[in-house]
Amino acid sequence: MAEKLADYKFRTPIHIRFSDIDAVGHVNNAIYLTYFEIARFNYWKHAIDWNLSEHGIIVGRSEVNYLKPINLHDEIACYVRVVRIGNSSFDVMQVLVRITPHGEEICTTGKTVCISYDYTTNKSVSIPAREREQMIAYDEPRLILNTN
Repeated sequence: MAEKLADYKFRTPIHIRFSDIDAVGHVNNAIYLTYFEIARFNYWKHAIDWNLSEHGIIVGRSEVNYLKPINLHDEIACYVRVVRIGNSSFDVMQVLVRITPHGEEICTTGKTVCISYDYTTNKSVSIPAREREQMIAYDEPRLILNTN
């Protein structure tokens, strides 16, 4: 499914480091997961105001679709939104774009299954009500599959 950037409200710049580049001059495939992690953290902090010191989040699964390579001197950004909310897990879509003189070009998409987690008991827990409501309100109910 082709992602529509118009469905995303949250966008954050991503800075490419020299150490992210592989021997052929592209961003190494493993680094994309780090870019997605940076973008998700910024989303939780700035858009959702998730209290990570009280309610943890762990990654259950990640999928990455590499569409076009990203190079050292590219300017990139990552769009983030929640696409499914369950009881203790939720799916986050991330879209990495290259910024060009002609607009934004989608280079990579990814889906991450995130799990609300209690580090004191080492168990998954229900998504906190405030954070659930914030994600739904921010990313619009029409765009989220609520499986709860």
